[in-house]
Amino acid sequence: MKRLLTPACLVVICLLVLAEAGARLFFANDISGRFQYGYSPSAGFDEHKDGTVELFRAGGRRFYPQTFKRRRPPGVFRIFTVGDSVPRGPSLHKAYPWLLGQELRRHGIRAESINLAVSGYGALRCHVVLAKALEYDPSLVILHFDDYNKYEDEREWRRSQEFKGWHPRHWLMKVFIFRRLYEAKMEKLYWRLVPAKIRLRYDASDADAQMAANKDPKEIAARIKLAYDTAIKNVAMIRARGIPVIIVTQCRLEEDAHHHLYLTDHGLDTLGDSLAGPGVYHISMKQVLTGKDIKQIFSNFSGHLHKDGHQLMAQAIFAKIEQERAALGLPAPKVALAGK
Repeated sequence: MKRLLTPACLVVICLLVLAEAGARLFFANDISGRFQYGYSPSAGFDEHKDGTVELFRAGGRRFYPQTFKRRRPPGVFRIFTVGDSVPRGPSLHKAYPWLLGQELRRHGIRAESINLAVSGYGALRCHVVLAKALEYDPSLVILHFDDYNKYEDEREWRRSQEFKGWHPRHWLMKVFIFRRLYEAKMEKLYWRLVPAKIRLRYDASDADAQMAANKDPKEIAARIKLAYDTAIKNVAMIRARGIPVIIVTQCRLEEDAHHHLYLTDHGLDTLGDSLAGPGVYHISMKQVLTGKDIKQIFSNFSGHLHKDGHQLMAQAIFAKIEQERAALGLPAPKVALAGK
């Protein structure tokens, strides 16, 4: 009978063990929450002993590096923005959360504006980020309300549930390297789960099939319902802590049969209006950007904005904060005396 553990086989096993140990020893933060795929409450939040919280990329949660104190300093107006790649922006300093903080500080408000938006996050994973953010005593939460990324959320949830427990059949997937190889394979297979009629209609690649599914009326309705149901839960969770919230509803650039560009909100504005009430404010991205040069504002048809678009959104949110100063607990603006 041939030997099963040949020298070559032993070398491969040793290399795998060393690679796994090295990944877990030297890249522990990066791996933290990795196999929970964005559903780990604490992934990306590093709480230091000095009371500082550092945001970093980990566990499928690609935060921009930022730091703040766990306990909000007295007199500081702390804002957390939760959402997807649109509020995340092309960079930390070009996205509307940062520009909003600059605007507030320019007007004498000691503001911290933290960008907690993550690319590819839909309503379900944004809910997990929000729940963690509420532990850090925000003065205001901005919820960027979008109906995209439902497929991504569901895919990552399924991944987070796979291979749980320590049954022998799951052991191989506990190895980081093998898990990554498995994920790469699943990326190629995932969009084959899109309804056959859509794939046949468009006869396209996985990415095109995703775009086709995003335009399917039934899928749009399902996405909006999920986003709306989660938004109700999010608003209730925030308001239970007595924290005000601004809901920003997403719009997108689309093209009609005559190649005319227009803005559509897929009905999100109506949902945003229905959630508005005491301590809950609604800003429609569509209303803010209507009448502007939308070709210069949007970077593509997915709703992503150029810096000018982010600047317009920051100004609109600042105007809402100014309008609701008293309700938000901010002091009245100082009025300069004549002759001073």
